[in-house]
Amino acid sequence: MDHNPRTARPAAVVVMAEDSFLEVFSADALARLRNTVEIVGPLPITDFAAPAAREALRKARVMLTGWGAPRIEASVLDLSPRLEAVVHTAGTVKTFLDAEAFGRGIRVSTAAAANATPVAEFTLAAIVFGLKRASRFAHQLRTTRQHRTVAGIPPIGTNGVTIGILGASRVGREVIGLVSRLDARILVCDPYLTAAEAARLGVEVVPLPELCRRSDVLTLHAPSTPDTRRIIGAPELALLHDGALIVNTARGALVDTEALSAELVSGRLDAYLDVTDPEPLPADSPLYSLPNVVVTPHIAGALGNEIHRLGDSAVREVEQYVGRGILAHELRADELAYTA
Repeated sequence: MDHNPRTARPAAVVVMAEDSFLEVFSADALARLRNTVEIVGPLPITDFAAPAAREALRKARVMLTGWGAPRIEASVLDLSPRLEAVVHTAGTVKTFLDAEAFGRGIRVSTAAAANATPVAEFTLAAIVFGLKRASRFAHQLRTTRQHRTVAGIPPIGTNGVTIGILGASRVGREVIGLVSRLDARILVCDPYLTAAEAARLGVEVVPLPELCRRSDVLTLHAPSTPDTRRIIGAPELALLHDGALIVNTARGALVDTEALSAELVSGRLDAYLDVTDPEPLPADSPLYSLPNVVVTPHIAGALGNEIHRLGDSAVREVEQYVGRGILAHELRADELAYTA
């Protein structure tokens, strides 16, 4: 692509569900996008079989995608001979983008970094509320209508606690930045985190058993892969001390739900779970009503006005790519399985 901004705007298509398109782009972001590229075809494209969509694909040099995008397989790429870049307005692309795109030299970018911000904010809130035993005290007040009592409540507060982070992912690193404001020690378990990077982040790298043994809070930020499925099972949970808090805003499959449920029903541990396995939990799950558990319906990621962050990030990517050939959040083929 000629990255001289004075040349004609390159053709671009927007591929996502109609409701996603209406949510993700503010009026300002859409105006900036139109100023940078010429949007061709239906807005948005929801079905590649439509003649107008197929004609637009033949012209497009940039494709913006989002939630609800139809799967982009080799046959769709065959219809897109000029396509140079796919800019996703959400996190993972592995649910809809065939790896063949990388093999054809098409550059791929995601808004995962923008989505990491609300997840990290939610995680910090869960840690603080969890350590203040907010759900236990709320249950106590709801059932007794009496002034609080700390009898039977695990240790309370954030002062001097040890926070264990499983996974130095995008979200994990943002969480590190946020919890570093607390008076807390920060441990990280991540086989890919180097000693130099750990020193820069101000954290101590430890193996998983040590992470569990030493942590007052275990917060999960690893990707969901075959290697991480149920990485937190009965043996790891048994290493957590009585009153420890588990926060999961990553993927439900990281945890053995049956083993965790047993610990939570016993009252030995507390948990804030934004994701579960299965999701949602069965209607008869005891976790819905336990005073030491908060279950939320996968709300940590961008919702409401936070979604505009994703559209803004994608538009900035397109502006930089068209102007200077730069993608600030480019995804490599070997990272595909780890995008979250």
